[in-house]
Amino acid sequence: MTTHTIDPRNAQDQLAAPATPLRRIARIAGASYLLMFALAIVANFLVLQGLVVEGDPQATTANIADSPGLLRIGILAFLLIVLLDITLAWALQVVFRSVNRDLSVVMAWFRLGYSVMLGVALVFLVQALTLATTASTSVDAQAAQTMQAIGAFQTTWELGLCLFGIHLLLLGVLVARSRFAPRVLGGILAFAGLAYAADTVARLALPDYSTVSGLFLALVAVPSMIGEGWLGFWLLTTRRLPVE
Repeated sequence: MTTHTIDPRNAQDQLAAPATPLRRIARIAGASYLLMFALAIVANFLVLQGLVVEGDPQATTANIADSPGLLRIGILAFLLIVLLDITLAWALQVVFRSVNRDLSVVMAWFRLGYSVMLGVALVFLVQALTLATTASTSVDAQAAQTMQAIGAFQTTWELGLCLFGIHLLLLGVLVARSRFAPRVLGGILAFAGLAYAADTVARLALPDYSTVSGLFLALVAVPSMIGEGWLGFWLLTTRRLPVE
């Protein structure tokens, strides 16, 4: 009877030289992250902040009516983000399923749930575009309805961010438990996920949320940008992946 022993050095070699398909999937995930960051800048800062004037429905409606093409660009950018989120849900599940297959599936489903919520929210943004660019006999009613549609988009999206936060929390746990990704990165992602979920709860529970909105923005934005940016770069460059 022949016995076989596992040489730790061979295990390290296997970890450092993963199968090509898994590395390709990691690169797809990393590229998706970077492209999504660029699209988010366009959709959020260039389009929404450029067109929506908080507390001023008339000005918002006039901005959209004057630049409908800009809002269409924003809608297209959000739609591409939805598609990239679906791609990331699949790719991240494949990369981290060796850590815990069941947890990786749940993590992916929460990101898919967020993608569905963002897709539903886009319906309201399309409605806002239609309302703002359709001739109306009542300017005030048109502006109010347009602002309501934008508000529905933002509310639906913000509720979906709670699902996204749970996704990040579970992803952070998987990263921290893995032997091939930086453990600190997992902690940052998990903290960002908790911050997203806490922000959603605060929006729903606090009648004076606006007084603490700046604090929550910092708690969400800083760890999220650092964690997801680091994760995207790591996925693009790492050679330490499990052997499938």
